[in-house]
Amino acid sequence: MRRIAIAAAATVSVVVLLFSYRTSTDSTPVATGRTPPPSRTANPPASGTSAGVDGTFTGDEADTRYGPVQVRITVAGGRITDSQAVEYPQESGRDVRINSAAVPELNQETLQVQSAQIDTVSGATYTSEGYQQSLQSALDQAHR
Repeated sequence: MRRIAIAAAATVSVVVLLFSYRTSTDSTPVATGRTPPPSRTANPPASGTSAGVDGTFTGDEADTRYGPVQVRITVAGGRITDSQAVEYPQESGRDVRINSAAVPELNQETLQVQSAQIDTVSGATYTSEGYQQSLQSALDQAHR
C-alpha cells in the first residue's frame, strides 16, 4: 500500500512538472502577469557613445573558463562603427568550431545594439559573457 501511495505521488509530481514546462521562447505575456521584454529598434541610440571620443578602443581581457576574450571597437560620430574580438578561445577544435560561428555574431550584434547589452550566443555562453565584459571595458574607455 505504501508503494502505491509513493508511486501515485511521483506520477502526480511528474505530470505537474510536465504541464508547467514552457517550450516556447516567444515574448508573449502569459496569464501570470509577466510582461514581454522590451523590443529593440533597428537603430537604437548608442549607449552614451555620443558623449565619448572617436577612435579605436581595446577592452580589458576578460578571463573565461576556456581562455581570455578581448574586444576592440571603433567609434566614429558617436556610434560604434566596428567591433572585433581580437582574442578569444581557439585552443581546441571545439573552441575553433564554436567561436568561428559565435564571434561574428557577437560582432554584428554589437553594431546593431550599440552597447554591451548584447544577446548571449547559444552554445558559446562563456565566450559571449567574456565578450560582453571586454566590450563594456572598451565602451568605458571611449567615455573618458
